[in-house]
Amino acid sequence: MKNNSAVSGFHKLSTAERLSLLRDLLNLSEEEIANISSSGAISLDRVDRLIENVIGVAEIPLGIATYFLINGKDYMIPMAIEEASVVAACSNGAKVARLSGGFTGYSTDPIMIGQIQILDLDSPEEAIIRIMRNKDAILKTANEKSRTLRESGAGAMDLECRIIGSSDRMLIVHLLVNVMDAMGANIVNSMCEHISPLLQEITGGRINLRILSNLSIHRRSYASAVFKKEAIGGENGVDRILEAYRFAELDMYRAATHNKGIMNGVDAVLLATMNDWRAVEAGAHAFASIGGYHSLTRYSKNSNGDLVGSIELPLAVGILGGSTSVSPKATVAKKILDVRSSGEFGYVLAAVGLAQNFSAIRALANEGIQKGHMKLHARNIAISAGSPDNLIESVVDEMVKSGDISPSNAKRILASLEKNNK
Repeated sequence: MKNNSAVSGFHKLSTAERLSLLRDLLNLSEEEIANISSSGAISLDRVDRLIENVIGVAEIPLGIATYFLINGKDYMIPMAIEEASVVAACSNGAKVARLSGGFTGYSTDPIMIGQIQILDLDSPEEAIIRIMRNKDAILKTANEKSRTLRESGAGAMDLECRIIGSSDRMLIVHLLVNVMDAMGANIVNSMCEHISPLLQEITGGRINLRILSNLSIHRRSYASAVFKKEAIGGENGVDRILEAYRFAELDMYRAATHNKGIMNGVDAVLLATMNDWRAVEAGAHAFASIGGYHSLTRYSKNSNGDLVGSIELPLAVGILGGSTSVSPKATVAKKILDVRSSGEFGYVLAAVGLAQNFSAIRALANEGIQKGHMKLHARNIAISAGSPDNLIESVVDEMVKSGDISPSNAKRILASLEKNNK
């Protein structure tokens, strides 16, 4: 059969039928089909109910970052990521912070923003007045959608109104919702849709979009730590890190990579626990863009000459609902992490982001990022070149020593080693 992606009814097929069709369309071998259809700890039947057109489960290495001490509590941090050196860097950053008592963390109340777009208004200013006069009724209507939140003193808490645009001015109503320990997307979206007819009646405008914002500006988490100068190369080491940080503050090209390193750590924990890392990623970069794109971390020097690091992130994360309870591995990862509230989860993630960032700029400002990273990368190259377990480290050592970390060199070294072992 010839490859043709216009497959009518693909979603109606069973996973076995989809795999059979792909095998024929794309000339896949039985071994390739077996590899891609392997689902590990989670059954294909369960996966098939999570997303559409399922054919298998993509595997990502799952590791543990150690040495984390946050607000006096020890944490083992599960991280799912394919990039070498991230778990090691996080652990190293936490180890240095631990010398000064670890991280201090804090999270604000879990307030999410729902947005309602109102168009075709003669006077958006007058519409705001009418909305605010009816605020109590609007909030009461919103809270009809969640008895649990309402009875817990949470739920819809307040309204904000913004006028955007110039010639095509539109009114954006923000519904502020305390979602407690959930990420909150579903309930916020439901509330926005539920109050829209009332807002239309009050304003006389036309309602268009009704959706949460991933820039959760009211739901932020913080972490800070002191990194002793003796552990990072003395005063010179501290100064070099501060110079690297200043680079990220002044230059958006550098800041983009600087913040990507932060999210290496944060996203890996979210993925391990099956939280929506894409929402957090979008919110973090949008937050970094307020006032001009800048670093999400801050560094300074205290009176002792030690490095002080801090981070502030919008973190819409939950420990209840969503997909977090679907995967057996994610369930175990959450048990390992042992956080009891969404706020605690938030400041743990912030500490992970700070630890990752500290280790990255420390390496960059001293020996360079490649020294430690390339040995880990060399191990991946050695494995992909077919090195057996007993020769992997030897191949890695020879590649690093030669300065040529490439598949071709790995194969050449492996062939030489195997020849000498005969």
